[in-house]
Amino acid sequence: MDANDFGKQLKLPRVFEALRQVLLLPGGCAVVRARAARLEAAGLFLGTDWAQPHILIPALSTGSLGSANPDTVVLETVSSLRLLAVAKGEYTHSMVSAEHAHHHLSQVLAINLSLLFAPPTEAERAQQGRMAQVSRALLHHLVEEVGYEKVLEHLVDEIWRILRQRPIQVDPVKRMITQIAVARSNPDIDLGAGGLGADRLISSLYATTDACREDPGVEVYRARLETMDDSALQYEAAGFARSMHDTGLVSPYHAVLVRFLQGKSDYLLAESMGLSSTGRDCLLCYHELVHSLIEEAVHVETAQCIFGLALMLERGILYQPPVAPALWRQLSLRLSPTARARLTEVFGPVPDARAWLLSGMLSILGLPLGVGQGDNPTCQSARALSMWAYNDPDYLLQTLAWAARDDEIIMHFEGQQISSKETGAGVATTLPLDLDPVSLLVVPHLDRIYAEMGRRCIGREGDPHRWINPEFHGWWSGRGFRINVDVATGKLIDLDEFLRHFYACYHPFYNGNQPLIHPQPAGIAVTDSAARFVGWHAITVLRVNLDPQEKMRVYFYNPNNDSGQDWGDGVVVGTAGQGERFGEASLPFDQFASRLYIFHFDPLESGEPASVDRAELDGVVGYIHRSWGADRLPADSMDDEANSATPSPAE
Repeated sequence: MDANDFGKQLKLPRVFEALRQVLLLPGGCAVVRARAARLEAAGLFLGTDWAQPHILIPALSTGSLGSANPDTVVLETVSSLRLLAVAKGEYTHSMVSAEHAHHHLSQVLAINLSLLFAPPTEAERAQQGRMAQVSRALLHHLVEEVGYEKVLEHLVDEIWRILRQRPIQVDPVKRMITQIAVARSNPDIDLGAGGLGADRLISSLYATTDACREDPGVEVYRARLETMDDSALQYEAAGFARSMHDTGLVSPYHAVLVRFLQGKSDYLLAESMGLSSTGRDCLLCYHELVHSLIEEAVHVETAQCIFGLALMLERGILYQPPVAPALWRQLSLRLSPTARARLTEVFGPVPDARAWLLSGMLSILGLPLGVGQGDNPTCQSARALSMWAYNDPDYLLQTLAWAARDDEIIMHFEGQQISSKETGAGVATTLPLDLDPVSLLVVPHLDRIYAEMGRRCIGREGDPHRWINPEFHGWWSGRGFRINVDVATGKLIDLDEFLRHFYACYHPFYNGNQPLIHPQPAGIAVTDSAARFVGWHAITVLRVNLDPQEKMRVYFYNPNNDSGQDWGDGVVVGTAGQGERFGEASLPFDQFASRLYIFHFDPLESGEPASVDRAELDGVVGYIHRSWGADRLPADSMDDEANSATPSPAE
């Protein structure tokens, strides 16, 4: 504090490093907030826009909190904590009043709403690393202190947007709904237009039916069920089922009802899960298995798996001969000490590790497109789990048994065995903890195997995914392979041929109207909202169809936890409203093609490159040149590009 301005500039790097370390710790925001006045007086904001808090614009906080420069994130975070201290009367500032500070922070919360409960995106992980967690810690600290009065309406909309994607992991959403319920009970808080949506969300967890309307507690609710006749029980069952399928959320009271109905009738049990004729038939055919799964997996703490169980029965996968025996094996499986310890560490001791794993298994079998990679660079492994649950559930159950029982998964690469125990490190540098129970055990093994397959491709010409993807994901992954980037130079190559081939393989108007039979792995170039290249990412192409507006769209699975992203230049990924099924992302065919850099196909069915209209191809190429391909143009095309009519990003 006593150093001159020049001396302060010399000391700043050490101060920034110390602040980074503190902010990454639990409770770090509170510690920094208590010292905000001293930090400002010492010259932390010297020479920056943050030195004048009264001119700060809330909308610009998004760029600062998402910056790849850790010092920028630190400055924005400390500045917001300083304003919080001002708003709370802990710090009297000469430039900004408590009211102004409170208003500014409310706007910051509303603008950065998604960071409150969404894990980091591909872009954030690549650009910020661990600093992405600092931004989230700040916003959670702010919302605890400022409250939701100004942001609840936006928050409710965001929760519904996430839930429409039907993720497996909904605990962050449930925590937000709980906080909304607390705010809703406060008569001083006006939810405005978000009131109806908030009530539906709150009731889905705590007041779903008349018998639990006042959130009486599970013991009281269980006692009430004992006094009900079949008509009243059917009313309860229908209410819970309707809410579950409407929101994708399961109330803890629903678990109490389902366990109670086991001893009553399968008819009421089917009603409580909202089963159609397909699901009811499956329940009746596999009566003993379903009851055993409910007995072992469904508890108040694991209530969400009821949704997975219901959707699993609706999918009819129990009729596949290997699936039911594999589920019986899972019910009696002895977990290894390592697997048990990992599950207990993440999910707690109640219920036991077996119950958590079984509940996760039901969720992934019912919601194969709800698998997320968490804050981990393991999109390949998450995609594999999703693809197996979607297309080959008995293989998923086999890998789960290996991982949970043996602490080992064995796969083969071109005839050679690969053991997850005997390989080197994977892509992830630490064991992931923010995953669903199945992913928690299986992903570390798959990650090491995937990395080992990559090591075995060293020295081969071209991209290693040509050989890895069919071996890693399954026989249905096409052995034909196209890429539009030269691996050695990173420059675009054969772009027209690549696009014509993609149209010929996947576009119904150019492939003889042949629907996609098996999900196919593909690679995309992820861009941010400014259309700047972020990195390569693994997705699954699920289907290509006309949307309700008669526009051809690609529907795909994205393992990054939230598929609704703005990739810049008007390329905004849809998750609902354009014919998407739950868990699917979608883009118009040309926009999807503009972010695609790798795809697979059956070389025996590829056909001839499509005679795509030149104008459509130019449109796709334009998207590429204005985004991730801007600095990847081959040298010999630079002059042509300079004379092209394709608009530049600036235009």
